[in-house]
Amino acid sequence: MPETPRYPRIRVSGGPYERGRLYGDAARDRVHRSRAGYETAFARAAGLSWEQAVAAAAPLEAAIAAVFPAYVEEMRGIADGARLSFADVLTMNARTEVMWAATARQAASLRAAHARECSSFALLPSRTAGRHTLAGQNWDWLVHGFDTVVVLEVEQDDAPNYVTVVEAGLLAKTSMNSSGLAIATNALVTSADRGEPGLPYHVVLRALADCHTLTDAANVVQRHWRSSSANYLLAHRDGTAINLETAPGDHSQVYPLLPADGALVHTNHFLSPLREVTDVSLYAMADSLVRLQRVQAAISAADRPATVGSLREALSDHADYPYSVCSHPDVRAGADERWATVTSVIMDLDERTVWLSDGNPCRHPHRPLTFDGLLDKPSPL
Repeated sequence: MPETPRYPRIRVSGGPYERGRLYGDAARDRVHRSRAGYETAFARAAGLSWEQAVAAAAPLEAAIAAVFPAYVEEMRGIADGARLSFADVLTMNARTEVMWAATARQAASLRAAHARECSSFALLPSRTAGRHTLAGQNWDWLVHGFDTVVVLEVEQDDAPNYVTVVEAGLLAKTSMNSSGLAIATNALVTSADRGEPGLPYHVVLRALADCHTLTDAANVVQRHWRSSSANYLLAHRDGTAINLETAPGDHSQVYPLLPADGALVHTNHFLSPLREVTDVSLYAMADSLVRLQRVQAAISAADRPATVGSLREALSDHADYPYSVCSHPDVRAGADERWATVTSVIMDLDERTVWLSDGNPCRHPHRPLTFDGLLDKPSPL
Protein backbone atom coordinates (compact mmCIF):
# COMPACT_ATOMS: atom_id res chain seq x y z
CA MET A 1 0.00 0.00 0.00
CA PRO A 2 1.45 3.45 -0.86
CA GLU A 3 2.54 5.71 1.96
CA THR A 4 -0.30 7.92 3.19
CA PRO A 5 0.52 11.66 3.43
CA ARG A 6 -0.54 13.58 6.49
CA TYR A 7 -4.21 14.37 6.49
CA PRO A 8 -4.83 18.08 5.85
CA ARG A 9 -6.11 20.43 8.52
CA ILE A 10 -8.74 23.00 7.55
CA ARG A 11 -9.98 25.80 9.82
CA VAL A 12 -13.19 27.68 9.07
CA SER A 13 -15.35 30.34 10.72
CA GLY A 14 -18.36 32.50 9.95
CA GLY A 15 -22.02 31.64 9.51
CA PRO A 16 -23.24 28.20 8.39
CA TYR A 17 -23.09 28.83 4.64
CA GLU A 18 -19.71 30.59 4.84
CA ARG A 19 -18.19 27.83 6.98
CA GLY A 20 -19.38 25.28 4.49
CA ARG A 21 -18.11 27.25 1.52
CA LEU A 22 -14.66 27.67 3.04
CA TYR A 23 -14.55 23.95 3.88
CA GLY A 24 -15.65 22.89 0.40
CA ASP A 25 -13.17 25.21 -1.27
CA ALA A 26 -10.20 24.16 0.88
CA ALA A 27 -10.97 20.44 0.54
CA ARG A 28 -12.23 20.54 -3.06
CA ASP A 29 -10.00 17.78 -4.44
CA ARG A 30 -10.81 15.48 -1.53
CA VAL A 31 -14.54 16.23 -1.74
CA HIS A 32 -14.46 15.19 -5.40
CA ARG A 33 -12.63 12.00 -4.44
CA SER A 34 -15.35 11.31 -1.84
CA ARG A 35 -18.03 11.78 -4.46
CA ALA A 36 -16.24 9.46 -6.92
CA GLY A 37 -15.64 6.87 -4.22
CA TYR A 38 -19.29 6.84 -3.25
CA GLU A 39 -20.44 6.53 -6.83
CA THR A 40 -18.41 3.31 -7.00
CA ALA A 41 -19.50 2.18 -3.52
CA PHE A 42 -23.21 2.70 -4.20
CA ALA A 43 -22.98 0.72 -7.42
CA ARG A 44 -21.06 -2.12 -5.81
CA ALA A 45 -22.77 -2.34 -2.43
CA ALA A 46 -26.31 -1.30 -3.30
CA GLY A 47 -26.59 -1.79 -7.05
CA LEU A 48 -27.46 1.89 -7.47
CA SER A 49 -26.33 4.39 -10.06
CA TRP A 50 -25.35 7.82 -8.76
CA GLU A 51 -28.64 9.21 -10.08
CA GLN A 52 -30.58 6.54 -8.18
CA ALA A 53 -28.61 7.29 -5.00
CA VAL A 54 -29.39 11.01 -5.39
CA ALA A 55 -33.09 10.18 -5.74
CA ALA A 56 -32.95 7.99 -2.63
CA ALA A 57 -31.29 10.75 -0.60
CA ALA A 58 -33.50 13.64 -1.80
CA PRO A 59 -36.42 13.11 0.66
CA LEU A 60 -34.02 13.52 3.59
CA GLU A 61 -33.48 17.22 2.84
CA ALA A 62 -36.89 18.22 4.18
CA ALA A 63 -36.38 16.16 7.34
CA ILE A 64 -33.06 17.92 8.01
CA ALA A 65 -34.40 21.38 7.19
CA ALA A 66 -37.34 20.94 9.57
CA VAL A 67 -35.02 20.45 12.56
CA PHE A 68 -31.57 21.80 11.68
CA PRO A 69 -31.85 24.25 8.76
CA ALA A 70 -28.33 25.54 9.46
CA TYR A 71 -26.89 22.19 8.45
CA VAL A 72 -28.66 22.41 5.10
CA GLU A 73 -26.95 25.76 4.65
CA GLU A 74 -23.61 24.21 5.59
CA MET A 75 -24.12 21.57 2.89
CA ARG A 76 -25.05 24.24 0.34
CA GLY A 77 -21.83 26.03 1.21
CA ILE A 78 -19.78 22.83 0.88
CA ALA A 79 -21.33 22.21 -2.52
CA ASP A 80 -20.61 25.71 -3.79
CA GLY A 81 -17.07 25.72 -2.41
CA ALA A 82 -16.32 22.30 -3.91
CA ARG A 83 -18.12 23.14 -7.19
CA LEU A 84 -20.57 20.29 -6.90
CA SER A 85 -24.35 20.28 -6.75
CA PHE A 86 -26.19 20.42 -3.46
CA ALA A 87 -27.70 17.05 -4.36
CA ASP A 88 -24.20 15.55 -4.59
CA VAL A 89 -23.27 16.76 -1.11
CA LEU A 90 -26.60 15.74 0.41
CA THR A 91 -26.18 12.26 -1.07
CA MET A 92 -22.69 11.88 0.40
CA ASN A 93 -24.05 12.93 3.79
CA ALA A 94 -26.82 10.35 3.38
CA ARG A 95 -24.41 7.59 2.34
CA THR A 96 -25.31 5.45 5.37
CA GLU A 97 -29.03 5.64 4.65
CA VAL A 98 -28.53 4.81 0.96
CA MET A 99 -26.18 1.87 1.55
CA TRP A 100 -27.74 0.33 4.65
CA ALA A 101 -31.29 0.60 3.29
CA ALA A 102 -30.18 -1.61 0.42
CA THR A 103 -28.55 -3.96 2.92
CA ALA A 104 -31.73 -4.31 4.96
CA ARG A 105 -33.93 -4.79 1.90
CA GLN A 106 -31.66 -7.44 0.47
CA ALA A 107 -30.97 -9.22 3.78
CA ALA A 108 -27.37 -7.94 3.54
CA SER A 109 -26.65 -10.22 0.61
CA LEU A 110 -24.70 -7.61 -1.35
CA ARG A 111 -22.73 -5.78 1.29
CA ALA A 112 -22.18 -8.49 3.88
CA ALA A 113 -19.29 -10.08 2.05
CA HIS A 114 -17.01 -7.11 2.65
CA ALA A 115 -18.53 -4.76 5.26
CA ARG A 116 -16.07 -3.77 7.97
CA GLU A 117 -16.50 -0.78 10.20
CA CYS A 118 -15.20 0.76 13.47
CA SER A 119 -14.01 0.09 17.03
CA SER A 120 -14.67 2.82 19.62
CA PHE A 121 -13.96 3.37 23.31
CA ALA A 122 -14.15 5.77 26.24
CA LEU A 123 -12.11 5.56 29.45
CA LEU A 124 -12.95 7.51 32.58
CA PRO A 125 -10.30 9.02 34.89
CA SER A 126 -10.26 5.97 37.16
CA ARG A 127 -8.89 3.92 34.24
CA THR A 128 -6.23 6.25 32.85
CA ALA A 129 -2.67 6.93 33.98
CA GLY A 130 -3.11 10.70 34.02
CA ARG A 131 -6.66 10.53 35.43
CA HIS A 132 -7.90 12.16 32.24
CA THR A 133 -10.97 11.22 30.23
CA LEU A 134 -9.94 9.55 26.97
CA ALA A 135 -12.11 8.56 24.02
CA GLY A 136 -11.65 7.61 20.40
CA GLN A 137 -11.86 4.98 17.73
CA ASN A 138 -10.43 3.24 14.74
CA TRP A 139 -12.37 4.25 11.67
CA ASP A 140 -12.45 1.44 9.11
CA TRP A 141 -13.68 2.21 5.64
CA LEU A 142 -13.14 1.53 1.95
CA VAL A 143 -9.57 2.33 0.97
CA HIS A 144 -10.63 5.37 -1.04
CA GLY A 145 -10.94 6.96 2.41
CA PHE A 146 -7.15 7.37 2.57
CA ASP A 147 -7.61 10.08 -0.06
CA THR A 148 -10.58 11.81 1.58
CA VAL A 149 -9.91 12.30 5.31
CA VAL A 150 -9.53 15.86 6.60
CA VAL A 151 -9.27 17.39 10.07
CA LEU A 152 -11.92 20.11 10.11
CA GLU A 153 -11.55 22.80 12.79
CA VAL A 154 -14.68 24.92 13.20
CA GLU A 155 -15.13 28.24 14.98
CA GLN A 156 -18.75 29.33 15.43
CA ASP A 157 -20.47 32.08 17.40
CA ASP A 158 -23.66 30.41 18.53
CA ALA A 159 -22.44 26.94 19.57
CA PRO A 160 -19.25 25.26 20.76
CA ASN A 161 -16.19 25.29 18.56
CA TYR A 162 -15.29 21.79 17.47
CA VAL A 163 -12.78 19.61 15.67
CA THR A 164 -13.92 16.65 13.57
CA VAL A 165 -11.97 13.98 11.73
CA VAL A 166 -14.18 13.39 8.71
CA GLU A 167 -14.45 12.41 5.07
CA ALA A 168 -14.22 15.52 2.94
CA GLY A 169 -17.71 16.74 2.09
CA LEU A 170 -19.41 15.18 5.10
CA LEU A 171 -20.56 17.30 8.01
CA ALA A 172 -18.93 15.46 10.92
CA LYS A 173 -17.59 12.15 12.21
CA THR A 174 -15.30 11.65 15.21
CA SER A 175 -15.35 14.94 17.09
CA MET A 176 -14.36 16.90 20.20
CA ASN A 177 -15.75 20.30 21.10
CA SER A 178 -14.88 23.26 23.31
CA SER A 179 -17.52 22.32 25.88
CA GLY A 180 -15.64 19.11 26.63
CA LEU A 181 -17.77 16.66 24.67
CA ALA A 182 -16.24 13.88 22.54
CA ILE A 183 -18.12 11.81 19.98
CA ALA A 184 -17.08 8.41 18.66
CA THR A 185 -19.36 6.22 16.62
CA ASN A 186 -20.09 2.86 15.02
CA ALA A 187 -22.32 1.80 12.14
CA LEU A 188 -25.21 -0.53 13.01
CA VAL A 189 -27.95 -1.95 10.81
CA THR A 190 -31.35 -3.48 11.57
CA SER A 191 -34.32 -4.78 9.65
CA ALA A 192 -35.85 -1.29 10.06
CA ASP A 193 -33.12 0.47 8.05
CA ARG A 194 -35.14 1.35 4.98
CA GLY A 195 -33.91 4.87 4.28
CA GLU A 196 -37.21 6.41 5.37
CA PRO A 197 -37.16 10.19 5.93
CA GLY A 198 -35.60 11.30 9.18
CA LEU A 199 -32.31 12.72 10.36
CA PRO A 200 -29.40 11.00 8.59
CA TYR A 201 -26.62 9.49 10.66
CA HIS A 202 -24.02 12.10 9.72
CA VAL A 203 -26.42 14.94 10.45
CA VAL A 204 -26.94 13.53 13.95
CA LEU A 205 -23.15 13.41 14.35
CA ARG A 206 -23.00 17.07 13.30
CA ALA A 207 -25.72 18.00 15.80
CA LEU A 208 -23.84 16.24 18.59
CA ALA A 209 -20.82 18.46 17.94
CA ASP A 210 -23.03 21.43 18.88
CA CYS A 211 -23.94 20.01 22.31
CA HIS A 212 -22.58 21.32 25.61
CA THR A 213 -23.42 18.35 27.85
CA LEU A 214 -24.07 14.63 27.68
CA THR A 215 -27.73 15.33 28.47
CA ASP A 216 -27.91 17.72 25.50
CA ALA A 217 -26.43 14.95 23.36
CA ALA A 218 -28.86 12.34 24.64
CA ASN A 219 -31.72 14.71 23.84
CA VAL A 220 -30.48 15.20 20.27
CA VAL A 221 -30.49 11.46 19.73
CA GLN A 222 -33.83 10.80 21.46
CA ARG A 223 -36.01 13.76 20.50
CA HIS A 224 -35.73 13.57 16.72
CA TRP A 225 -36.79 10.87 14.28
CA ARG A 226 -33.66 9.16 13.00
CA SER A 227 -33.46 7.62 9.55
CA SER A 228 -30.90 4.92 10.31
CA SER A 229 -29.36 2.75 12.99
CA ALA A 230 -26.10 3.87 14.59
CA ASN A 231 -24.10 3.76 17.78
CA TYR A 232 -23.08 7.00 19.48
CA LEU A 233 -20.36 6.71 22.14
CA LEU A 234 -20.13 9.99 24.04
CA ALA A 235 -17.75 11.19 26.73
CA HIS A 236 -17.25 14.45 28.61
CA ARG A 237 -14.17 15.88 30.22
CA ASP A 238 -15.98 16.02 33.58
CA GLY A 239 -15.33 12.26 33.73
CA THR A 240 -18.64 10.87 32.44
CA ALA A 241 -19.64 8.81 29.41
CA ILE A 242 -22.69 7.17 27.87
CA ASN A 243 -23.27 4.90 24.89
CA LEU A 244 -26.46 5.10 22.83
CA GLU A 245 -27.30 2.24 20.49
CA THR A 246 -30.10 3.27 18.13
CA ALA A 247 -32.38 1.82 15.49
CA PRO A 248 -34.41 4.02 13.12
CA GLY A 249 -37.21 5.90 14.83
CA ASP A 250 -37.74 7.88 18.01
CA HIS A 251 -36.80 7.52 21.67
CA SER A 252 -38.35 4.03 21.83
CA GLN A 253 -35.48 2.76 19.65
CA VAL A 254 -32.64 4.13 21.79
CA TYR A 255 -30.75 1.62 23.94
CA PRO A 256 -28.40 3.20 26.50
CA LEU A 257 -25.29 1.56 27.95
CA LEU A 258 -23.22 2.92 30.83
CA PRO A 259 -19.52 2.41 31.60
CA ALA A 260 -18.47 -0.81 33.31
CA ASP A 261 -15.50 -0.32 35.64
CA GLY A 262 -14.85 3.06 34.07
CA ALA A 263 -14.80 1.88 30.45
CA LEU A 264 -17.02 1.69 27.40
CA VAL A 265 -16.12 -0.29 24.27
CA HIS A 266 -18.28 -0.76 21.20
CA THR A 267 -17.92 -2.21 17.73
CA ASN A 268 -20.58 -2.97 15.10
CA HIS A 269 -23.37 -4.97 16.67
CA PHE A 270 -26.00 -4.30 19.29
CA LEU A 271 -25.17 -5.29 22.87
CA SER A 272 -28.72 -4.58 24.08
CA PRO A 273 -31.81 -6.71 23.41
CA LEU A 274 -33.85 -5.03 20.67
CA ARG A 275 -37.55 -4.25 20.58
CA GLU A 276 -39.58 -4.83 17.40
CA VAL A 277 -36.58 -4.96 15.05
CA THR A 278 -33.91 -7.50 14.14
CA ASP A 279 -30.18 -6.81 14.35
CA VAL A 280 -28.60 -7.31 10.93
CA SER A 281 -25.24 -5.91 12.03
CA LEU A 282 -23.45 -9.17 12.72
CA TYR A 283 -24.62 -10.63 9.43
CA ALA A 284 -23.15 -7.61 7.67
CA MET A 285 -20.08 -7.08 9.89
CA ALA A 286 -19.14 -10.43 11.43
CA ASP A 287 -15.66 -9.21 12.39
CA SER A 288 -17.31 -7.05 15.07
CA LEU A 289 -17.25 -9.98 17.52
CA VAL A 290 -13.48 -10.43 17.51
CA ARG A 291 -12.76 -6.71 17.54
CA LEU A 292 -15.00 -6.17 20.56
CA GLN A 293 -13.27 -8.79 22.68
CA ARG A 294 -9.79 -7.69 21.64
CA VAL A 295 -10.32 -4.03 22.58
CA GLN A 296 -12.11 -4.98 25.79
CA ALA A 297 -9.26 -7.30 26.78
CA ALA A 298 -6.61 -4.71 25.93
CA ILE A 299 -8.05 -2.08 28.26
CA SER A 300 -9.38 -4.34 31.03
CA ALA A 301 -6.22 -4.74 33.13
CA ALA A 302 -6.88 -2.80 36.32
CA ASP A 303 -3.14 -2.82 37.14
CA ARG A 304 -2.29 -1.14 33.82
CA PRO A 305 -3.90 2.31 33.61
CA ALA A 306 -4.35 3.39 30.03
CA THR A 307 -2.05 5.82 28.27
CA VAL A 308 -1.98 7.08 24.70
CA GLY A 309 0.78 4.54 24.12
CA SER A 310 -1.20 1.58 25.47
CA LEU A 311 -4.25 2.65 23.47
CA ARG A 312 -2.18 2.86 20.30
CA GLU A 313 -1.07 -0.71 21.01
CA ALA A 314 -4.68 -1.82 21.49
CA LEU A 315 -5.81 -0.05 18.32
CA SER A 316 -2.95 -1.65 16.34
CA ASP A 317 -4.02 -5.19 17.24
CA HIS A 318 -3.89 -7.72 14.37
CA ALA A 319 -5.76 -10.71 15.80
CA ASP A 320 -8.05 -12.14 13.09
CA TYR A 321 -6.03 -10.29 10.42
CA PRO A 322 -7.04 -8.74 8.05
CA TYR A 323 -10.41 -8.32 9.81
CA SER A 324 -8.63 -7.06 12.90
CA VAL A 325 -8.99 -4.01 15.12
CA CYS A 326 -6.28 -2.53 12.91
CA SER A 327 -7.97 -3.51 9.66
CA HIS A 328 -6.07 -4.19 6.45
CA PRO A 329 -7.24 -4.85 2.89
CA ASP A 330 -8.22 -8.44 2.13
CA VAL A 331 -6.14 -9.38 -0.91
CA ARG A 332 -8.86 -11.86 -1.89
CA ALA A 333 -11.29 -9.00 -2.51
CA GLY A 334 -11.58 -6.89 -5.63
CA ALA A 335 -9.71 -3.61 -5.79
CA ASP A 336 -12.86 -1.54 -5.04
CA GLU A 337 -14.00 -3.91 -2.27
CA ARG A 338 -11.01 -3.51 0.04
CA TRP A 339 -11.28 -2.00 3.50
CA ALA A 340 -8.73 -0.72 6.01
CA THR A 341 -8.38 1.37 9.13
CA VAL A 342 -8.33 4.74 7.40
CA THR A 343 -7.45 6.59 10.59
CA SER A 344 -7.20 6.04 14.33
CA VAL A 345 -8.18 8.80 16.77
CA ILE A 346 -7.47 9.16 20.49
CA MET A 347 -8.91 12.24 22.21
CA ASP A 348 -7.64 13.56 25.55
CA LEU A 349 -10.56 15.65 26.73
CA ASP A 350 -8.65 17.28 29.60
CA GLU A 351 -5.70 18.37 27.47
CA ARG A 352 -7.96 19.17 24.47
CA THR A 353 -5.60 17.17 22.27
CA VAL A 354 -6.39 14.82 19.39
CA TRP A 355 -3.89 12.05 18.64
CA LEU A 356 -4.30 11.06 15.00
CA SER A 357 -2.82 8.33 12.80
CA ASP A 358 -2.52 9.19 9.11
CA GLY A 359 -3.54 5.68 8.05
CA ASN A 360 -3.24 2.34 9.84
CA PRO A 361 -1.99 2.95 13.40
CA CYS A 362 0.45 0.02 13.15
CA ARG A 363 2.29 1.95 10.43
CA HIS A 364 1.54 5.56 11.30
CA PRO A 365 2.14 6.49 14.95
CA HIS A 366 -0.49 8.80 16.39
CA ARG A 367 0.67 12.41 16.18
CA PRO A 368 -0.68 15.02 18.61
CA LEU A 369 -2.84 17.83 17.26
CA THR A 370 -3.44 20.94 19.33
CA PHE A 371 -5.67 23.79 18.27
CA ASP A 372 -4.32 27.20 19.36
CA GLY A 373 -7.13 27.93 21.80
CA LEU A 374 -9.96 26.84 19.47
CA LEU A 375 -11.21 24.39 22.10
CA ASP A 376 -10.74 26.81 25.03
CA LYS A 377 -13.96 28.67 24.26
CA PRO A 378 -15.92 28.71 27.54
CA SER A 379 -19.26 27.00 27.77
CA PRO A 380 -22.15 29.40 28.52
CA LEU A 381 -23.41 27.01 31.23
